[in-house]
Amino acid sequence: MNWLHHTFQEYPELAVFLTLAAGYFIGSIRIGKFSLGSVTGVLLMGVLVGQMDIQVSANVKSVFFLMFLFAVGYAVGPQFFRGLKKDGLPQVLFAVLMCVVCLIAPWLLSILMGYNVGQAAGLIAGSQTISAVMGVAADTINQVNLSPDQKQLMINAMPVCYAVTYIFGTAGSAWLLSSVAPMMLGGIDKVRAACKELEKTMGAGDPSQDPGMRSAFISVTFRAYLISEKSIAAGKSVKQLEDELMGREHRLFVERIRQAADKKIMDPTPEYVIKAGDEIVLSGRREFILGEEENIGKEIIDVDLLNFPVENVMVFVINKEAIGKTIRELRTMDYMHGIPVQSIRRAGIAMPVYPEAVLERGDNIQLVGYKRDMDRAVAHIGYADIPTDKTDMIFVGLGIVLGGLIGAMSIRVGGVPLSLSTSGGALIMGLVFGWLRSRHPAFGRIPEPALWVMNNVGLNTFIAVVGITAGPSFVAGFKEVGWGLFLVGIAATSIPLIVGVLMAKYIFKFHPALILGCTAGARTTTAALSAIQDEVQSNLPSLGYTITYAVGNTLLIIWGVVIVILMT
Repeated sequence: MNWLHHTFQEYPELAVFLTLAAGYFIGSIRIGKFSLGSVTGVLLMGVLVGQMDIQVSANVKSVFFLMFLFAVGYAVGPQFFRGLKKDGLPQVLFAVLMCVVCLIAPWLLSILMGYNVGQAAGLIAGSQTISAVMGVAADTINQVNLSPDQKQLMINAMPVCYAVTYIFGTAGSAWLLSSVAPMMLGGIDKVRAACKELEKTMGAGDPSQDPGMRSAFISVTFRAYLISEKSIAAGKSVKQLEDELMGREHRLFVERIRQAADKKIMDPTPEYVIKAGDEIVLSGRREFILGEEENIGKEIIDVDLLNFPVENVMVFVINKEAIGKTIRELRTMDYMHGIPVQSIRRAGIAMPVYPEAVLERGDNIQLVGYKRDMDRAVAHIGYADIPTDKTDMIFVGLGIVLGGLIGAMSIRVGGVPLSLSTSGGALIMGLVFGWLRSRHPAFGRIPEPALWVMNNVGLNTFIAVVGITAGPSFVAGFKEVGWGLFLVGIAATSIPLIVGVLMAKYIFKFHPALILGCTAGARTTTAALSAIQDEVQSNLPSLGYTITYAVGNTLLIIWGVVIVILMT
């Protein structure tokens, strides 16, 4: 054991990776629906490993934290700036007001309890589940005119308070928004009914036709049928059949035909008249095909007929002729013939594919179809986001450097030199560069796996170093704050959420589904969004999540600077 202890002290990088491995393992353990999550798991393991008195360079922490903040800004940038437009302003204003409450409540509670700056920052970080506050607050504390020992004491207090308050901050938020908030809106049955009513106005109709309810299946499918004399296709041209199906809101396309006469396989033309004995391939969303298969004919398994290449392409919505269109309007365009919309993602969040769902700049929509049809559709909609494993590191490196330089500039507040810090600058520049990417997607690509590494590994490596550094003083700090902090954390978590629901209902008068989604978004709690959608049996709350999430993710991190100013 002495050898192991000595080795970790000599090679602290090994201690960091041990902390990450053990922390991710602990964070993945689930008790019912609850788990600590990777961040808390890594922090607790860092504290444990830190008992060996391991010294890790602060530069390691800074590098990974800058990478994390840039990735956060990059991911939410398009929605952040889109929210500043007229139609998004109510949600932006709501998110700003709620974030202010998320700052004021922990601040007043900290003053009431006599907490120091570090404890107050840890309370905000844990109760609002925004780990990055600790990094930004630590940078700001280092600029305050205090002795090095005082600064370190405050910085070491942050992970203690974070760990104590984070558990209710996560689990409590999900419970409050999925169980308590619906009662404030008239009861869960009333909220579910309101969601179903809104779904109908968006063209969803029967819940069984909600694509979000069929996520276990391949949403776009290709099926082959033998046409009989009784089939609705017999005697109709390809165009007539497609028009008839479209008239019943079943958007299906004839993709291939095996002629009964000579058994040759052909690509359909609009004028071709389908005959009894022909075999055809229909493509479209699964729920549409399931509604028509009895009318078309007997389904067959014909490998040769079904063995043809199709493309599955993610497309950036950037062209004006697509922006602002509903899915229903998009489907009527000539260039969308043969191209079903499989999914929509906005700021990384899956959106419901309802006919009245509106496309926004920067949305990623997944299309399926023949290459010849795909090329035409992509040209009208935007830019094909071709999968690649390469990250534009020129874009990433330049963004972090520019953001850091801007953040390093300081101003004096009450004689104290303060700045956004390099971390705050990296976040702001991430927002700008993410927005630029949505406008000009030909450059600045960061593949999702790389973005995941920057986001998760970046944050958790920072947290690992925080935990290891604070390890020796963690126990003493816990004794100082005591279990009373857990109760304070419950109040700090609950007050903003309750106030947010009341503001959304009585001041902004949002739809109940949007109230829940906006409140979860402003508090950046994805776990709560999942719980809400399960409880209300609808994925409509996600419509209120993206803009408020972008605003909340930005402001809550910046509160790391503000809480230090308020407490000093």
